[in-house]
This record gives sequence, structure tokens and C-alpha cells, in this order.
Amino acid sequence: MSITIYPAIDMRGGNCVRLLQGDYNKETIYGDSPFEMAKQFAADGANWIHMVDLDGAKDGRRVNDRFVIQAAKELDGNIQIGGGIRSEEDILHYLENGIDRVIIGSIAVSNPEFAIDMIKKYGMQIAVGIDAKDGFVATHGWLDTSKVKAVELGKRFAEAGAVTFIFTDIATDGTLSGPNIEAVCEMAEVTGKSVIASGGVSSLDDLKALNAKGIGGVIVGKAIYENRFTLKQALEEVR
Repeated sequence: MSITIYPAIDMRGGNCVRLLQGDYNKETIYGDSPFEMAKQFAADGANWIHMVDLDGAKDGRRVNDRFVIQAAKELDGNIQIGGGIRSEEDILHYLENGIDRVIIGSIAVSNPEFAIDMIKKYGMQIAVGIDAKDGFVATHGWLDTSKVKAVELGKRFAEAGAVTFIFTDIATDGTLSGPNIEAVCEMAEVTGKSVIASGGVSSLDDLKALNAKGIGGVIVGKAIYENRFTLKQALEEVR
């Protein structure tokens, strides 16, 4: 199996943006229509599209969900969404509107019992997003760092039945400095599950390296937006 490429659409204020290391003050706008961006990614051959509601992550509620639902209803392929998902109502809102996978992040740290309940209830439709800063889990749009070790959280949820993890190394996110392959591999080893790597991808060689390690997926954002390579080239590289 080759690695799955997840082109990323981070939404803030209705725009497609990228933040540097999760800093809301270091934002670059790449487009004014998340749906049109998703449409382009689908046309270029993406089987999955990764969407993040940055406003939602910060505010703790759904903000940009209309773009996600439009993409799910009008485009072929699969959509996964993270950001601002704090309740079962939020999860159902997306699943009932055609979204394939919902990512729970901050709530997994603040209320692990709830997260485990959702994993048992919705199975493969739930992914656990683990964002790490110096090995510890960061929450609420990366504005807070917890005292929970990323690998320990991953192990706990894997034992509870989670099958998909999205691991982000904040230090590399948006930097085009290369992914933290060692940390991604450690998460995959500890959980024994499919891990999607996020953060730092800058070249086709990065994709090749992750693919060689047997990592389940990789989220690519800034490298595509900054024309380091095209989505079509990325898909071809891992195929």
C-alpha cells in the first residue's frame, strides 16, 4: 500500500490560509474560497481532502462548516474535518452531512472519556488528532500545551479502539523544513495503527521517505501552495 496524500485546506475567516507553527499572527492567505480549493484538489486526483476550521479550533465551536459540507456534498472523494469539534452534536453534524471522518483533538485531552466513547460509537469515522510540541500535546488551536505526552495519549486511544491518528509536530508545521519522521514513526510504533503525518513536508523526497517507512498518510499544505510541487506530482511520486 502506498501512502495516502491529504491536501490540506485550513480555513480562517472564510479564506484558505496557512499559519506558521500554528501562530494565528503569522497567517498567509492562499485563496478566498475553501470550496473552490477543494474542487481543484478533487480535479487533480485527491482521494482524500483534509480540512481544518481554524476559527473553530480557537473558538471551540463550528465556524466554517458550510464549506466542508458543500465539498462533501458536491465533490467526489473523501473529506476529513478537524477544528472546533467539542461534542457529539458536532460529530453528528458532519457525519450526517456526508463528511467521511471527523477529527477530535483538544477534547481528547480535556475529556478523554468522552473521546473514547465517541471512538467506540463511531469507529473508523473518528480520527484522533495529536498535536505535539516538544513531545507534549498542544490543544485549543495550539494555544495551550498540556502535560500529557503525545505517545502516551496515542497508546491510550489505540487501546480504546482508535484506528486512525493524525500526528502533527508543531515545530515543523508551515516551515517547509521537512517532517519529523522519527516522531511520526514512534507514534506509529506505539499505537500500532495508521498514522497520518502532518507538518513540514517540503519536497517529493519527504513524501518518498515517509512512504518508505510505511506511514499511512501525509498531509500536505504549504508545499503545494508555495509551488514546491503539484498535487499531481505528489500523487504520482507515491503511486
